[in-house]
Amino acid sequence: MIYLDNSATSPIDEEVRDAMLPYLSEEFGNPSSKYYCKATNAKAAVEEAREKVAKLIGAKPEEIIFTAGATESTNFIIKGYLDYRKYYGDGKNHVITSRVEHKATLNTCRYLNGELYSNNDPTISLFGEKKRVDRGFEASFVGVTSNGEISVEEIEKAIKENTALVSILYVNNEIGSISDVSRVSEICKSHNIALHSDLTQALGKLEIDVKKLGIDYASCSAHKIYGPKGIGAAYMKSDAYGIAPITAFMHGGEQEFGYRAGTHAVHNIVGFGKAAEIALRDMKKNETHIQKLDELLLHGIANIDGIHTTVNESKRIPGIVSLVVEKEDFHNERFIKKISEEVALSTGSACSAGEPSYVIQALGLGDKVTKVLRVSINKFTTESDINEFIKLLRAEI
Repeated sequence: MIYLDNSATSPIDEEVRDAMLPYLSEEFGNPSSKYYCKATNAKAAVEEAREKVAKLIGAKPEEIIFTAGATESTNFIIKGYLDYRKYYGDGKNHVITSRVEHKATLNTCRYLNGELYSNNDPTISLFGEKKRVDRGFEASFVGVTSNGEISVEEIEKAIKENTALVSILYVNNEIGSISDVSRVSEICKSHNIALHSDLTQALGKLEIDVKKLGIDYASCSAHKIYGPKGIGAAYMKSDAYGIAPITAFMHGGEQEFGYRAGTHAVHNIVGFGKAAEIALRDMKKNETHIQKLDELLLHGIANIDGIHTTVNESKRIPGIVSLVVEKEDFHNERFIKKISEEVALSTGSACSAGEPSYVIQALGLGDKVTKVLRVSINKFTTESDINEFIKLLRAEI
């Protein structure tokens, strides 16, 4: 099978798997235990991984909090920061995000805004009409440009006296558009607003320095950089006094500096650390490889009538290609089902499967939601894979 759904997840690197295996067998210790070697070995492995993840994004090791993934990190940061600032700080309680965020951000903000309590939003069926509650927080949702960049102008207009936090994607997971995080950071700093960014799709693909970008908080996952599923990290900017306090998301033990309770999944943490190390080591090589395949794909579709990209190429990260098929009888879900034995690709985010893409709708392409394919390339993808996919497109469309 040709695998072209890497924005959903990437295959695990063999080096990562090999690094994890000892912690699934003989090195099974709990890093929160003391004195004996299995515990101290596990603790040392966790701290080594923390250093590697920190290095990948230009952070300090003590600024990295391990979580179960970017979704948990995003929930932790948005809810935790707003809760602490409202109840223990200056009382500000307003968050600004965009309409094209990952569901982890959108539904977290909608929850705080009193719009839902469950991810499948059953409020209408349970109460007969849309029920809204007052949770003590506010959320605003801004639009994007025609190229999918989050509108800096709309963010600036949405700022109010009680705005505490802005949360935006660095790279969009459906269309690959890159937003101007640095410019948003400047605006936030001028208004004493914290900035959170979901770095998941940028991690290992772009050189990231959270200090230079001006990010206060960030989320990321291992499984998008050839690491294991079920592990991610939250970045929390520190100052001379350490990390500024926010409300913990998981309450219980004092793991992860008291911010995230629960026994460490050492094997996954080690895998994340190794994946981060490899991503940094091979970034230039992988970037060149993926760029080459991206150009090969674009050249191939240019010769097929009725297919074009959704966003401007200069505003997009190589490796995530959103295509529109302008054929009257084409339906994306039926197409990917038909070719599923040969090629793995998607219509958009795996976290929004089964519903029309709100990202495509935000671009003003609501009439094209059934015409869009997302092709995402990894470091193991070959020229032959791309050529075979182009050949299949020519034959099927």
